[in-house]
Amino acid sequence: MKSIIVILFAMLINGCTYYQPAPVVYPTTVTTNKFNQSWSAVIGAFADQGVQITTQDQGAGIIQGNKESINVTGKIKKQANGSVRIQFDTAGDTDSDPALINRITRSYNSRMGR
Repeated sequence: MKSIIVILFAMLINGCTYYQPAPVVYPTTVTTNKFNQSWSAVIGAFADQGVQITTQDQGAGIIQGNKESINVTGKIKKQANGSVRIQFDTAGDTDSDPALINRITRSYNSRMGR
C-alpha cells in the first residue's frame, strides 16, 4: 500500500509543470534617446535665454553656465522607470533677473514639445 502511495505521489510530482518568468528587458535605447533629447533641449534653452555655457559633463548629466552675475545649472538624470528628470538651479545675483529660471524652463519645455 505504501509503495502505491509513493508511486502515485511521484506521478503527481512529475505531472506538474513549472514555468519560469519571462526575462525582463529594459528599454535602454528609449532612455538614451530621451536623455539625448533632453540634453539638447537644455543646451538650446540656455542659448535661448543668453546663458553662456561654461561646463558640460554629459556622463554626469550636468550643464553649467552663466548670464552676467547669475550662475545656472541644468541637471539631467535617468530614472529607474526610463523617464528623465530635469532640474534647473540658479545662484548668484538672482535679484538682477528673477524670472531667468522660469524663462529657461519655458524654453526647455517648448523645445521638448510641451
